[in-house]
Amino acid sequence: TFGESHGGGVGCIVDGCPPRIPLSEADLQFDLDRRRPGQSRITTPRKETDTCRIYSGVSEGVTTGTPIHVFVPNTDQRGHDYNEMSIAYRPSHADATYDMKYGVRAVKGGGRSSARETIGRVAPGAIAKKILQQFSGTEVLAYVSQVHQVVLPDGSVDHDTLTLDQVESNIVRCPNPEYAEKMIAAIDAVRTRGDSIGGVVTCIVRNAPRGLGSPVFDKLEAELAKAVMSLPATKGFEFGSGFAGTFLTGSEHNDEFFTDEHGKIRTRTNRSGGIQGGISNGEIMNMRVAFKPTATIGNTVTREKKEIELIARGRHDPCVVPRAVPMVEAMVALVLVDQLMAQYAQCNLFPINPELQEPLSLNFPNFEPANI
Repeated sequence: TFGESHGGGVGCIVDGCPPRIPLSEADLQFDLDRRRPGQSRITTPRKETDTCRIYSGVSEGVTTGTPIHVFVPNTDQRGHDYNEMSIAYRPSHADATYDMKYGVRAVKGGGRSSARETIGRVAPGAIAKKILQQFSGTEVLAYVSQVHQVVLPDGSVDHDTLTLDQVESNIVRCPNPEYAEKMIAAIDAVRTRGDSIGGVVTCIVRNAPRGLGSPVFDKLEAELAKAVMSLPATKGFEFGSGFAGTFLTGSEHNDEFFTDEHGKIRTRTNRSGGIQGGISNGEIMNMRVAFKPTATIGNTVTREKKEIELIARGRHDPCVVPRAVPMVEAMVALVLVDQLMAQYAQCNLFPINPELQEPLSLNFPNFEPANI
């Protein structure tokens, strides 16, 4: 990814994308619109259309296999809002650590540490989701499951039937209408007094091919954790039963195997979250990502080490989690596409063992990229 919050623009270079995949700017714009600022009263009031342009890697409507360059210009800049921050460090923000590392930083809007950088994640994530859907029918869906002290009860969302329309049915992106209203009210309460709160995004993956991941250092859940924890404001990651699993015994936590009516080996429960031994088992993956409150206010020090009270004048999200939903989906999808291609190269390049393995494109066995 490249670009800064108040520079000329932001974007990314996507390398390694398979050729002959139908792709247009509209394919990317849908998720960019879900991520953009100013989309509702509970997000930052910064007004950006986040209109993307593809400058390379696509020809006549299909990918060419060469690097894809995506660029989104910045249009609603207010650099003067950050004059005070040029000398003072925002509490819990990256201002101080960037100075500690580089000895210089882009002050306006936080530069590279701004959530605006995530445009360069969401755009290629849309490409990854399209590949996963076309190749193996794999779906990546995230939603808000907690805002501050409003927690969606376990089991209140059916992961087998959850749809994008349900997630997008309200501005907080919680598929449960009752709890969505409570979450919106909690954000409104802190927004009106200039404060902020955090929350949790839950992400599920349906129809993931079996066999993705590696047994030791590159376990699939480890790759997913690294990817989503690289997003701004993330502070925690749980997979499957997560920390709650520590309260169970082994006999309570085990996912027993059985053979379903189609002769496939399945698990009766899914506390493993769709991954066992670092490798996907075909069950629904589920993970939770914790996001901290936006860091914008409070007592701090200047570069000259003088203590002051900082009044934030920039435009910030009172709660980042509604806009974080497409960001989490993007990072998960990017990991899965990488793992899908790695699995194909290592274990499916030659004929598979049909007694133990399945084709990666089980749902679409005759998948073929577009012919040009």
